[in-house]
Amino acid sequence: MADETSIKVSAATRDRLAALASEEGTTIRQLVEELAEGRPTQAEYAQRAELARAELASVLGTVPSEEAEAKARSLLQRLGAGQDPAAA
Repeated sequence: MADETSIKVSAATRDRLAALASEEGTTIRQLVEELAEGRPTQAEYAQRAELARAELASVLGTVPSEEAEAKARSLLQRLGAGQDPAAA
């Protein structure tokens, strides 16, 4: 634990983190580390998108158009928000 730091949050946030950690049988530290490790950065998202385009190109022989990518992105956002995928 030589490479440690601290973060400042409100008392309410600290209490919520403590409750969440307790419910999951873990610590606030582990909870925050899991959040940070489990959420990609914008650069990581861009890298994943490029890998996906390359995979599609190798399978389909072409890459999707910008319009197709926008539609796919919109669908994924609606699915992530729990909305009806058919809603436009």
